[in-house]
Amino acid sequence: MTSTRVTPPTVDESVAQLVARVQKLATTGGRRILGITGTPGAGKSTLCEALLGALGAQAVLVGMDGFHLANAELERLGRRDRKGAPDTFDVDGYVALLARLRAQTSGTIYAPRFDRGLEESIGSAVPVSAAVPLVITEGNYLLHDGYGWEGVAAHLDESWHLDVASELRETRLVARRRSYGHTADAAVTWVRTVDEPNARVVETARDRAALVVRVTTILGPSKPTGRFTSDEGALS
Repeated sequence: MTSTRVTPPTVDESVAQLVARVQKLATTGGRRILGITGTPGAGKSTLCEALLGALGAQAVLVGMDGFHLANAELERLGRRDRKGAPDTFDVDGYVALLARLRAQTSGTIYAPRFDRGLEESIGSAVPVSAAVPLVITEGNYLLHDGYGWEGVAAHLDESWHLDVASELRETRLVARRRSYGHTADAAVTWVRTVDEPNARVVETARDRAALVVRVTTILGPSKPTGRFTSDEGALS
């Protein structure tokens, strides 16, 4: 018997409307986990900041990126130049943490956090009290079906895939690399050779989300400052 994948509903909502959604989830009783996924540059982190700002003590963020393998380990594995690909994370560790958070009834559980300045994860950096009703977790591969990522979905009460225009997403990614001190050419090369292949992988999982969300509130640059050219690998 062949199963048919059902296309999830798509909504166009403001941050205020999305806050109302998560507030409802946070008040259903017991621990709830919301997964927010999408391609690199979709605005996941920025949306999470807005949701956390509105919910206060009702929610805590535990990011998938805290489980990046250390740079030294990526060098050993020969994957340093693909950092951010599905096979460059401690997936089993992430799934195990979600299971612990799901079952938590007392005390404090500590989660890692990824430091973008250091480009490394910091262990035990995020305290999660049992009193917090909602854990928000975000990342590219929450709904991916390879390398062990298929174990994530069972721990999510709800999952959102953020949908954003590709040109705007690319602009955000280039701006991000530039903020790390990369030159314009190096930033575009990274986006083209690392972020874009990863984005294609993420998009294959969008139909596994409970909801596809297009955020109507501006979360980043309001319009592209340039775009890729087919020949030069730079902004034009």
